[in-house]
Amino acid sequence: MPPRPAVLTKRTLDKDLDKITHAEDVAKHVLRRLVAPGLGLIFVGLAMLFAGVYVFDRPGAMLVVAAAALAGYMAMNIGANDVTNNVGAAVGARAMTMGQALVIAAIFEVLGATVAGGEVVKTISANIVDAVQVSPVLLGWIMMAALMAAALWINLATWMNAPVSTTHAIVGAVIGAGISAVGPEPVNWQVMLEITSSWITSPLIGGLIAAGLLYLVKTLIIYRDDKVAAAQRWVPVLVALMAGCFMAYMVLQLSPPGRFPPLTVLLIGIGIGLVSWLAARPLVLAQARALENRNSSLRTLFRLPLIGSAALLSFAHGANDVSNAVGPLSAIVHSVGIGGGGIGHPPLWVMLIGAFGISVGLLLFGPRLIRLVGEEITKLNPMRAYCVALSTAFTVIVASWLGLPVSTTHIAVGSVFGVGFFREWYTRHSKRRIAYIRRKAESFDIDEPEEPNIHETRRRYLVRRSHFMTIVAAWIVTVPVSAALAAMIYWVMFALFV
Repeated sequence: MPPRPAVLTKRTLDKDLDKITHAEDVAKHVLRRLVAPGLGLIFVGLAMLFAGVYVFDRPGAMLVVAAAALAGYMAMNIGANDVTNNVGAAVGARAMTMGQALVIAAIFEVLGATVAGGEVVKTISANIVDAVQVSPVLLGWIMMAALMAAALWINLATWMNAPVSTTHAIVGAVIGAGISAVGPEPVNWQVMLEITSSWITSPLIGGLIAAGLLYLVKTLIIYRDDKVAAAQRWVPVLVALMAGCFMAYMVLQLSPPGRFPPLTVLLIGIGIGLVSWLAARPLVLAQARALENRNSSLRTLFRLPLIGSAALLSFAHGANDVSNAVGPLSAIVHSVGIGGGGIGHPPLWVMLIGAFGISVGLLLFGPRLIRLVGEEITKLNPMRAYCVALSTAFTVIVASWLGLPVSTTHIAVGSVFGVGFFREWYTRHSKRRIAYIRRKAESFDIDEPEEPNIHETRRRYLVRRSHFMTIVAAWIVTVPVSAALAAMIYWVMFALFV
């Protein structure tokens, strides 16, 4: 008896169609995850092409093109890992969306790197390993190994959602590759001591400044009976402070050394601050007209200065952290005799690779770490986030002006911890806050106090201690890991190519 022909029922057809649809969804999901790496690979290729246009007819061109690829890869990792420093507080406080924050950060990262990033590049490219004691060819290979090691470690840390310091990574990698190549003698230990001391002090300074700013905000605005009126008076002052300090820094950064005496720079900063105050007053007054006397109204009034401080922080981050990518590339460029002005003066095309690489990394991979700094260490509202962003920006700007490659990550996190620990202290010991809560309770007009139950507040921790230990551990591990990895990569490179 012949077999019966298969009958295609509607149920069988539906199952087959469901399988095809499921397979298409899986394929789309896989392809979507490959879009960002694919675009990153395209940027690395463009960086190589961009470098090749400038060096194609010069000796050592292949080494420079390869170094440009590594610098572009390193810059993208910096953008991916350090984006939390720039916009984490603003996004955590819900002052801007993720998309708005990334666009603002990308624009000001490029501006900061290209306009004010040259001073710190000198430290990375020429001052950690003494270029006078090392031959140009050997210095080029040291920097190649350092770039590859630092980029790999930061990439791994980003994949593990660990906000490590990109500055620690590149400095440790330069030291490790330098010692493996020529021993400890050419390492400038005096410069290393200065850099290390800045790593320790800068998070503490950032935390203290952030805590001081929050104290002023609480005293002058939050715990006043008429909050909106106090905010109308003081928010323009905070905007003026931010604008005046930033302009004073720009004058110092862009003018030749010694051209303007300190008093002139101070007067320029005061003048710009006064103009900013006059411009901010009507904007704040217009925002405050329809607002009630509530804490939630302050979030609206602090949105403008918070966005401004996030932009300022992105500029400062670009000025400081671009050196981590293009400092070694600048040393390699000069080691093969390309570019003028000495080893500490990178050509413009070198700076552009680092600047745009950081922005590409921000846009493609940045959101992975943003919630740790913005939401998980301590609860941020726009007032606290403004203190964090402004404190971090000021600390990074001063360090960049002095030529110190500080860790933007640890300054930002130090500022967040400073705000959190200050809140713990303030809620337990502030007589003004306790009197404010009791006054509101007695008048039966409690206006959203942060914590009505004073005794319960005394027992609460407002900072997650586990994150503190994790970040300190990452800080300690990064330098030795990147140094050991750079030493191994240098030995492999030396065995294969030298």
